[in-house]
Amino acid sequence: MIPTYEIIFKLLLGTLLGGIIGFERQTHGRPAGFRTQLLVCVACVLIMMISESYYSKDLANPNFTRIDPTRLAAGAMTGVGFLGAGVILKTGVSIQGLTTAACIWIVSAIGLAIGAGQYVAGIAGFIITFFSLWVLRLFESRIPTMIYKYVTLVTDERGDEQAIADLFKERGFKIIKMDYKIKVPEKEKTYVFTVTAKDGVRMRDIIDDVTGLAGSKKLEISS
Repeated sequence: MIPTYEIIFKLLLGTLLGGIIGFERQTHGRPAGFRTQLLVCVACVLIMMISESYYSKDLANPNFTRIDPTRLAAGAMTGVGFLGAGVILKTGVSIQGLTTAACIWIVSAIGLAIGAGQYVAGIAGFIITFFSLWVLRLFESRIPTMIYKYVTLVTDERGDEQAIADLFKERGFKIIKMDYKIKVPEKEKTYVFTVTAKDGVRMRDIIDDVTGLAGSKKLEISS
């Protein structure tokens, strides 16, 4: 049996580590924040302690039902995976919530480590996680990234595909894919471009250029 003081210590340590990571997520406006991360960590601590308790009884009493202590931990990680999937949102080609989902997953692993008495592993995992969320965020903001946009342009019969493509290239955009359709009676053309460019490119410039083309009727840009 796990001593009472150790049970309380593990739960409090799990509360502290999960709460700190959750606080970081909360301050950045993420959906799985302070309470969610805290509860996930404490839950995993409890699951691991229960698993170890049954395993200890199994060793002490041969007549006790045999149990593998890793199965409860594996089940906890599977359940946390579903929880993490709930915070991932996909909008166009951009995906949001992956870091928060990864936080839920690592918080559960930290909780399992604390519950198993692997304090060094749990605290080391917490330090690495906290470092990646706070310190590496500063470096990440300086890394050049690419942006992806969907551009839908509607023109009359004067719309010229090559002229439109040249405008995007002049402004630093690379056309990855292009689709178009034509309404025959009205001679209305609809161009759908998938473009990419380095972060920092001014969208206002390309908007002014494209809308200034002869025959432009409607422009829509989305991520």
